[in-house]
Amino acid sequence: MAVLESGQRVDGYLVQSLIKANVYTETYRVEDESHQPFFMKVYIMKLVPSKLINPQTGVILEIEYCQKIQSRNVVSFISSGRLSAAQSDCQYYTTNYFSGELLAEKLYREHKLSEQEAVRIFAGMLEGLKHMHSQGIYHNDITPRNVMLSATTAGTPEIIDLGHTSQRCSGDVPFDTSDIEVIYSANETFAGIYDERSDIFAATAVFYTMLTGRVPWGVDFEKDASYFRRAMLVKAVRKERKLDYSALNIDDRLKVVLSKGLALSFTERYHSVDQLLADLDAQSFMAAQSTEEQKPKSEPKDNKPSKHEDSDSRRPCKDDDYNPQDPNRVNFDIKSGGGNGFADIAGMAELKSYLEQRVLFVLRNKEKAAQYRVTIPNGMLLYGPPGCGKTFISEKFAEESKFNFVLVKSSDLASSFVHGGQEKIGKLFKMAERHAPIVICFDEFDALVPDRSSRAAEYSSGEVNEFLTQLNNCSKRGIFVIGTTNRPDKIDPAVLRTGRMDKQVYVPLPDSEARREMFAIHLKDRPCAEDIDTQRLAELTEGFIASDIAYVVNDAAMISAYTDTLISQQILETTVGNTHPSLRPDTLKVFEEIRRKMEGIERENIVRKIGYNV
Repeated sequence: MAVLESGQRVDGYLVQSLIKANVYTETYRVEDESHQPFFMKVYIMKLVPSKLINPQTGVILEIEYCQKIQSRNVVSFISSGRLSAAQSDCQYYTTNYFSGELLAEKLYREHKLSEQEAVRIFAGMLEGLKHMHSQGIYHNDITPRNVMLSATTAGTPEIIDLGHTSQRCSGDVPFDTSDIEVIYSANETFAGIYDERSDIFAATAVFYTMLTGRVPWGVDFEKDASYFRRAMLVKAVRKERKLDYSALNIDDRLKVVLSKGLALSFTERYHSVDQLLADLDAQSFMAAQSTEEQKPKSEPKDNKPSKHEDSDSRRPCKDDDYNPQDPNRVNFDIKSGGGNGFADIAGMAELKSYLEQRVLFVLRNKEKAAQYRVTIPNGMLLYGPPGCGKTFISEKFAEESKFNFVLVKSSDLASSFVHGGQEKIGKLFKMAERHAPIVICFDEFDALVPDRSSRAAEYSSGEVNEFLTQLNNCSKRGIFVIGTTNRPDKIDPAVLRTGRMDKQVYVPLPDSEARREMFAIHLKDRPCAEDIDTQRLAELTEGFIASDIAYVVNDAAMISAYTDTLISQQILETTVGNTHPSLRPDTLKVFEEIRRKMEGIERENIVRKIGYNV
């Protein structure tokens, strides 16, 4: 029976659900009064081994260690306390709710990482270890399962799970070693020696896995906590630890790091993180890699694209007189026509049907349009609540039409120079014309063409005028413009008149079928139980947007990975119950009011609605 119950309050925290438990600890998801999630780890004191408790203070050692750590690359301590339960007195501490993706999940999905990304993650891990070591604390269990790539800080590596943290060990180990993954452990740890060198060894072993897509030394095994099984594994790992770094197809500097970081001899291995970071020189390495990637590739003498360029769906898209020193240069990636198109959009059948009949048919059949004297549209506005896939639909629209595609954000056209924004807009359309037929998608369209009558837009009139000029008859140049926005009422009315943005389409929240398909898509290729009912999940997520569903699946996957279990229906439903939809009902009412204003009362009565009722 769990110590805490769902709905119980503990010192200002509301218990949401039990995540994992062992003999003497239980980990919960809790929320504070502002609904921010946290992890709470509870120790049942009568069951805790005495070696895990500081004899002077009576406090759990892990709690004391975690309080000392303050690094963006290590899970953050929030608070601690004591509580009384039916079974026993307890101690607890809370940490930030590390949302994102475990490195183990990323490696499972991508197999191996680019050198640049692997170095970035490795450097972040090392910074976290450096801080821990400066406090006289050692992690002792660095593996891909204990490194989180944070979703809230753009993939920052964050070391998690401090259950094996300790001070330097010289034979007498104050923690349970049966659940440590020996495949990443240094040889001396098998004799109970844990310090900065063993942490460095484990981190370098993880780095090897990121670079090669395989665990070091080619030893694989089933997880088993028994002493006999562990002894067999230790023997196998020791036997196979012979690596030929010269055979690896990686940068020579990284070979040096691997050979010294994974050296079996103490004298040959790095003795501090600073030594390793000096050899890694991450910033210099990544800067060199970026420079190499940005070097222009020479074209064949006949000026035709090479086979390699043809095989890439994206290529640089620059203006004719491109100059890296020009502050108003334009440089976008263009996606070549092709792809799965609308087949990748979950549900939304009515919306796809409208786009097919009213827009795509005309774009694909210009001769028939001319025969019936149908005007080819210049553009289309997709508007509605945030998170409903407007930008994604734009890209899939381009794939369906077999047009090239360019995504432009308002910040891409910003300039600190007078009239610089106007110049960029002109260059963008000129560039697009050379790659016609093409779809240009302007994300956050209201920021690019704000209503000129508003005081806030008084300095944007030049850009709006330039856009109006370029938009006129752009369909004759093979350019179709899509604007996406949450606030169409903030857009200049001249942009939305017929002959410019001809179609205005409301993109609603995902309907039941869309949500069902989204769950299926996000759960694909993950380790799942056989009883998952996506239709049931769709019914439970009324009002959820696409990003909410992605979050639910990722959070459930993280919990399952953390507990080393399959993703189950129960875990998914619990995660759904603990997740608040991003859009509140009062927010949705605002968007419905905007929709009514956009369509007009008469038009709403006579024209078939697009999408689904919310």
